[in-house]
Amino acid sequence: MPTVPADRLREIARALLVGAGVPEEEAATVARFCIGANLAGHDSHGIIQIPDYIQRVKRGHIVPGAPWEIVRESATTTVVDGHWGFGYVVTERAMRHTIEKARTADVAAATVFRQGHIGRLASYPLMAAEAGMIGLITADSGRSPKAVAPFGGREARLGTNPIAIAVPSDLDGPLFIDMATSAVAVGKVKLAEARGQEIPRGWVVDSDGQLTTDPARLSGGALLPLGGPGEGYKGYGLAVIVEILCGLLTGLGFGVEPTGRHNDGCFLAVFKVDAFRPLAQFRAEVAELAHYLKATPPSEGSEGVLYPGEIEHRRERERAANGIAIEDATWDRLRALAEEYGLAARLGFAG
Repeated sequence: MPTVPADRLREIARALLVGAGVPEEEAATVARFCIGANLAGHDSHGIIQIPDYIQRVKRGHIVPGAPWEIVRESATTTVVDGHWGFGYVVTERAMRHTIEKARTADVAAATVFRQGHIGRLASYPLMAAEAGMIGLITADSGRSPKAVAPFGGREARLGTNPIAIAVPSDLDGPLFIDMATSAVAVGKVKLAEARGQEIPRGWVVDSDGQLTTDPARLSGGALLPLGGPGEGYKGYGLAVIVEILCGLLTGLGFGVEPTGRHNDGCFLAVFKVDAFRPLAQFRAEVAELAHYLKATPPSEGSEGVLYPGEIEHRRERERAANGIAIEDATWDRLRALAEEYGLAARLGFAG
């Protein structure tokens, strides 16, 4: 399993996407988001996704260079049609647009539809936090194939339907949450399969409705909602609300349509802190709250309390310094693509 510097991974991802016909600027954006996920420790949303994105481009499910269109707008709201472009490109622009609206209107929201996978959700509200605002995003997979069973069921009817929120603070690293409403993201199960590892009991039920630790049994089965067999009604309820915000409010609908085209629907909201109280005071008090929580005596077996987002911050610093470990199965897929596009020597895969 090679350990690779982040800069090299970004260049590999960018070059392979360009080789597949993706415009340079878009390829660089997708590479930046994917390797950002690797740096934060979310390898399921990192460079492992690049071969799949290229396959979607080849099938016509992602359209490089697609137009970005506002189809409805008010002083505080925007509806964006991504025309099947890369979700990273579409949603980053939608979040920038929403942040600019919030600068003058104090609160702004947007919905986005017809776009590809948007990756690690935290990337987008963190943009708002950097601008001194609170950012929120929820996402579903439109009418593409589902992965999560409703609580009490064994057949997938929902997406992983994640939620992410970030706030500005005076902490060394950003404070945010980024969570699936399922027990785990699909990508983490696929990552375990690629690494030949078992998964925890309570993540997946197989086609017979039995709990399994074999990640390959997700095929024909389903992820469980957040909370697992006992408390999964909580994740299920959150997932339904996300489905309504991102599937129904966007007009995508629910269920699965025959092509299997991945279609992330999103709801974004941005709140300007200064509209409620002085930003400097808020940032300072968020940091004080985090330090108060971190000062909690640790429970038995714990290394101590972290604030939300701290573990990703630590991983990012460590991986930026020491490189990112890439599982052999993913590295082999990247190598094969590099050879297909005549890039193996330039990207360091030769020999």
